[in-house]
Amino acid sequence: MAKKTHIKVRLVPESKPDSSFFYYVKKPSGGEKAKIKLKVKKYNPATRKHEMFVEKKLPPHSK
Repeated sequence: MAKKTHIKVRLVPESKPDSSFFYYVKKPSGGEKAKIKLKVKKYNPATRKHEMFVEKKLPPHSK
């Protein structure tokens, strides 16, 4: 079985990390870019503005 080439990360607003709105994106699992935390400017419908979104760990899931 092959290794995964991407991992799923959650982007939350930098100004308000406990906001109810977030994005899910794919990030490379290996190489130089895997070590860098994602920081992307995206639209936040809660504030109706473009803001900086930062990478945060995925929440734990229940089985």
